Amino acid sequence: MSVQQMSFFHEATSTVTYLVWDKATGHAAVIDPVLDYEPKGAKVSREQVSEVLRAVEAHGLKLIYILETHAHADHLSAATRLREATGAQVVIGAHITAVQDYFGKVFGADDVSADGAAFDRLVQEGDTLKLGGAEIAVLHTPGHTPACVTYLIDGAAYVGDTLFMPDYGTARADFPGGDAATLYRSIQKILTLPPETKIYVGHDYLTEDRKTHAWETTVAAQRAENIHLRAGVSEADFVARREARDATLPPPNLILPSLQVNIRAGALPPAERDGRVYLRLPVTEI
Repeated sequence: MSVQQMSFFHEATSTVTYLVWDKATGHAAVIDPVLDYEPKGAKVSREQVSEVLRAVEAHGLKLIYILETHAHADHLSAATRLREATGAQVVIGAHITAVQDYFGKVFGADDVSADGAAFDRLVQEGDTLKLGGAEIAVLHTPGHTPACVTYLIDGAAYVGDTLFMPDYGTARADFPGGDAATLYRSIQKILTLPPETKIYVGHDYLTEDRKTHAWETTVAAQRAENIHLRAGVSEADFVARREARDATLPPPNLILPSLQVNIRAGALPPAERDGRVYLRLPVTEI
């Protein structure tokens, strides 16, 4: 293999961040970095960012890209912090504009333009990025959100939230712009990759039978063992099961702080007149 990788598991949000680099040049990419956030005190800190940067330095790497698989609803992105520290470009799927348009209005975020300008590079199906002597290819894999992409690097697929470990299944599809049928088709696209292709998932949630976290699987294992897809589950059956499951799920704990930060590429909202930064909580009366 021409690339190496490290993974960083964020216990508070069950998120996996990946550091991938080309061995020949040391050019590196970080996938889905996490900004630590303590919700009770609204405190932001940089423990995981610092851990990633220490690894970059220890291996003598040059960070070229910060790759977001989508605008996450379960953790705050550290993309802006890493960009400030390294000068790396922040990359996300081109359909982030639809997500910015929707959630910019939800949060009254007048500073957010629904044009992707907060990010450095918008990518779409078929695009490629050079990482030293390696190549990053892009698949558009919507369904969980409209902007979800999968990054293909040296025989591995970094799928974000589209797929989880086979014993946990697949992403929810009930967020604004999500769609279970679209998710099914995106997953089928991933499952047409060679069976030995490694799949690295964006989260791992333990099950009743598995007590150790894992985040690496394969296309072959997903085809044979994924609890939502195995045995040739049809699109109609998948949609029915996924929608029934989604109807029972509460919103993610950090959905409100996460999305208003992540549509800004991981930047906090601009300071108010008193010089302080505030996150907004839109209230719904029922």
